[in-house]
Amino acid sequence: MSKIIETNFGTLVNPERIAKGSASPVTKQGAFYNFSIRLDSEDVREYSFTDRARAEKMRQILISHLAQKISKRA
Repeated sequence: MSKIIETNFGTLVNPERIAKGSASPVTKQGAFYNFSIRLDSEDVREYSFTDRARAEKMRQILISHLAQKISKRA
């Protein structure tokens, strides 16, 4: 269970849910498995892998990193 934190604006947020909402699901396009993650309003990064398991694992890692970044900013 992740921690709910209070932002500078006084609202309560769950950083893990926000991070999961910022990442697209893994989709197959041709020979590649792709997903994107939105770091902020103007920074969207796309990733491509040839193996679905590797794409899913990297997506989870990036979601956890984004959740930590959100926790530190709040």
